[in-house]
Amino acid sequence: MADGAGRWGRRALLRRTVLLAGGAALGAAATAETAWIADRRLPLAGGPAGATVGNRHQQVGTGTVEVTWGVRTSERLVALTFDDGPRPQWTPMVLDTLARYAVPATFFLVGERARQHAALVRGRLAGHEVGNHSWAHHDLARMDARAAYDDLKRSHDAITAATGVAPRLLRPPWGHLGGAVLHAAARLDYRLVLWTLQMVEREFPHDPGGHARRIVADVQPGTILLGHDVGTEQRLVALRGLPDMITGLRARGYTFVTVSQLLRRAAVV
Repeated sequence: MADGAGRWGRRALLRRTVLLAGGAALGAAATAETAWIADRRLPLAGGPAGATVGNRHQQVGTGTVEVTWGVRTSERLVALTFDDGPRPQWTPMVLDTLARYAVPATFFLVGERARQHAALVRGRLAGHEVGNHSWAHHDLARMDARAAYDDLKRSHDAITAATGVAPRLLRPPWGHLGGAVLHAAARLDYRLVLWTLQMVEREFPHDPGGHARRIVADVQPGTILLGHDVGTEQRLVALRGLPDMITGLRARGYTFVTVSQLLRRAAVV
């Protein structure tokens, strides 16, 4: 009798466990479904998806936005870019390496960090280029047109104050685009810059040389290369291999240029 009671007790416990697991799975599915529905119901008119605001004249600068991933060119040119900075732990390391090898780069700065660490970049970006990477690295593609513009304008002003140069390029966080981002970029007369190739640190843990060889092999003329001067310890793989990356690309005949220089050279090819 006791043995039978034990079996029924185990069955009840197993049934409860299965029910709990099923409930957790259903809960996770419901959360994903809710997020999906919420995204689908984001407002179109004036919302993240809408690239126009209201029914009056659109105040959008020149009225044109260009989006660039890379350029077509027969010249062996590559533009090295760094996102998410500045940060004291990493940005000086990048700037030191670039100075040692006389390599120009384009830094897409987060406005909040540029204001907080203005002394870090002031006077050290001569020969380099700065772009806007939002105020606090939030997803601009989820903001409405007003919020996206306010975010980018705030960042624009902070970067200008910190570096003495007004950014003319925009790279939205994670490369996420939406109508509101396009509208805000047009108002600020920005050119949107994404990337052709990015660092792949996760594929080469503790192997800076291997990572550098992978990037060197993958670069093609007109590549815009994405790196970061902020992040986890894992991303240091790319920065520690930066000298090998530079010398490897130069050995292949490549010249380093800023994004704007790359765009100008492409225009005359």
